[in-house]
Amino acid sequence: MTAITETSDATTGIRPARPTAIIEFHDVSKTFPTPNGLVTAVDRLDLRIEQGEIFGIIGYSGAGKSTLVRLINGLERITSGRAIVDGVDISTIPEAKLRPVRARIGMIFQQFNLFGSRTVAGNVAYPLKVAGWPRERRDARVAELLSFVGLLERAHSYPDQLSGGQKQRVGIARALANSPSILLADESTSSLDPETTQDVLALLRQVNRELGVTIVVITHEMDVVRQIADRVAVLDSGRVVEQGTVFEVFSAPKTTTAHNFVSTVLHDVPGAGDLVRLRGEHTGRIVTAAVADGNRVGSVLSDAGTHGVRFEIIFGGISSLQGRSFGSLTIELTGPDAGVDTVIAALRAHTAIEEVVA
Repeated sequence: MTAITETSDATTGIRPARPTAIIEFHDVSKTFPTPNGLVTAVDRLDLRIEQGEIFGIIGYSGAGKSTLVRLINGLERITSGRAIVDGVDISTIPEAKLRPVRARIGMIFQQFNLFGSRTVAGNVAYPLKVAGWPRERRDARVAELLSFVGLLERAHSYPDQLSGGQKQRVGIARALANSPSILLADESTSSLDPETTQDVLALLRQVNRELGVTIVVITHEMDVVRQIADRVAVLDSGRVVEQGTVFEVFSAPKTTTAHNFVSTVLHDVPGAGDLVRLRGEHTGRIVTAAVADGNRVGSVLSDAGTHGVRFEIIFGGISSLQGRSFGSLTIELTGPDAGVDTVIAALRAHTAIEEVVA
C-alpha cells in the first residue's frame, strides 16, 4: 500500500523508487507550562510515516502518545522542531491554514464519541453537514459509508441501541466521511472484547487496502500492533526509543521498553520462575536458542545424534509474522560433555544462545 515517488540517479539514469512520507517529524518537542515549571510531553522526536501504510505507535501511559496524536492533527502546536503532514509544514502556519489539513485527517476514538441524540446516519452525516454538502449528496455518501462498514440496516438506530463494535464501526464511517488521506485510531479497540476487536481490526485493514488510507494506530496493546501494523514506533518518555518493521521489533527488540511490550504477547522465553522449575526437572545442560527463518537451528539439532547427544525441547514456541517465522526454543541436551559442547558451538554459530546455569 506504500505510495512511491521516483528520483533520478545521475550516474546510471535509473530512477530508483522510494516511499513517500505522509507524516514527518524532525526533532519535534512539545512542552506544557505547569505550576512547577515546564513539562516535556514530546522530546526531540523524529518520526517518518509512509503514505499507504499502517503504522503503530505504542507506549505506556504517560509516554506521550496522546500528545503526539494532537500534534499530528494540529490540535496542539509544536514547541520546537518541524512537522510536515500530508505535504504541509504545520510547524508555524496560522490556524486558518491548518483547517484544510485537519479536514484530510479522520479520527476514531476509544469511547466512540458519538452524538447520542443523532441516529447512526445522523452521526455519519454530521461532518458532511458541517462541510456544507447538499442534502442529496450527503445522503448518498452516508449510505455508501454505512454499506462499507456493514451497518446500512442500522441507519435509523441510535447509539444506545448498538453494541460496542457497532458503535466503533459508526465511528470509522464518520471518520471516513470527508475521504481523509490519514486515519488516526487512538486506542480504538481498548474498550472492546477480543472478538469485536478482531472485527474492527479487519475493517481497518479493509480501509487501508481498498481505500488507500494511511492509518496510524495509537495503542498500549502490542497484540493490536502485531495483527495490523506494517511498522511500529515504541515511545518512552516522549521519545521514539525503537522503531522498525513489526517483524524486526517483535523478533529482536533492542530496548527494555520494546522487550517488555513484546513479552506481553509472546511467551517463548522462560521467566525466572520457569527456569527454576526447568532446572529442577531436567539434569542435562539447558540452552535457549533464538529461532528465525534460515538460521538452521533445526538442522543442528537433527545432527546432534552424530555426536552422541540427545535433545528435548522443554520450553518455547515459534510465531509467524509478516510471512516470516521467529521465536525461541529452550532445549535440554544430554550426552558426553564433548558432544554437548560441539552441539552448543554449532548452535552458537547460527543463532543467539543463552545457557541456563544451575
